[in-house]
Amino acid sequence: MNENIFKTICDFYGWKHASFSNIHSGLINNTWKVVNEDEVFILQKINTAVFKRPDFIDANLKLLSFYLKQHHPEYLFTSPVANNKAETLCCIEDGYYRSFYFIKNSFTIDVVQTAGQAFEAACQFGKFTALLNGLDASQLKITLPDFHNLSLRYLQFEDAVRLGNPVRIEEVKNDIVFIRSQKNIVEKFENFIHHPDAKQRVTHHDTKISNVLFSAENKGLCVIDLDTIMPGYFLSDVGDMMRTYICPVSEEEADLSKIVVRKDFMKSIQDGYLQGIGNVLSSFEKDNFFLSGEVLIYMQAIRFLADYINNDVYYGCKYPTHNLVRARNQIKLLREYQSAIK
Repeated sequence: MNENIFKTICDFYGWKHASFSNIHSGLINNTWKVVNEDEVFILQKINTAVFKRPDFIDANLKLLSFYLKQHHPEYLFTSPVANNKAETLCCIEDGYYRSFYFIKNSFTIDVVQTAGQAFEAACQFGKFTALLNGLDASQLKITLPDFHNLSLRYLQFEDAVRLGNPVRIEEVKNDIVFIRSQKNIVEKFENFIHHPDAKQRVTHHDTKISNVLFSAENKGLCVIDLDTIMPGYFLSDVGDMMRTYICPVSEEEADLSKIVVRKDFMKSIQDGYLQGIGNVLSSFEKDNFFLSGEVLIYMQAIRFLADYINNDVYYGCKYPTHNLVRARNQIKLLREYQSAIK
């Protein structure tokens, strides 16, 4: 960010003696730490290639902030900072920016290292949805349409197999056979979302561990990075935690022998989420708790494989078979997860 842009942002917020430094965590938005006299802020530029309507994000955060202040003022909610005109979204020629107060004595982690961390994070995501259970989720704007729509992702996969790179289709024919053999997960997803006891609630949709603030005592404080807040099913939040917490290596790992499931982490996610969300879930939803992992892992395997077949048009890749490695990683994780929940 150049000095002229930063000056414009400072004028928007009324910062008189501010300086900034880069923060390199996060994959979507650009982030900086801003110090203005004795105040510290987190400044972000919204990635409009991913989020087409920054105003939708801003509207959602205002809605949540107002509701929580009215009903749960004790909750640590990271509301966007407003200027003296009550504006929270800084729109300039260079893009869309927003800022948050830096929470002192807090930290984030990038990799889940202990079952205790998994418990704390799951508890915070469950608590977040529980506190907002009285808010009509349909009031939220859709910031990423069909983000976790497994049925649509499967149709996109079949389109890729029909229309994609024929050389790559031949290369991955065994992977295609496996994905098709698991289509019953799509049917289970459809049965779940159309069941009368499955409810759409305020859902985070991006529950990686780095989206939880921890205290100096290693306890969860609150959830952050709220751009993907939308109406959704608990499957999305729990499934994303299952996908990203239970394996000791990430989706980037090419050595499939390292892809194993830590059952104690699965139990910690279950215990933490159910403690946080309290009595909000129906008996039907609790009975389908572990369907969440199947849905999200399968969906990510589908997306990586479809992108490889389509010549890597969506996900970035650092080497020619990167998305194929990711797809096979998730396929192996799905196999391990299914064995763990039998």
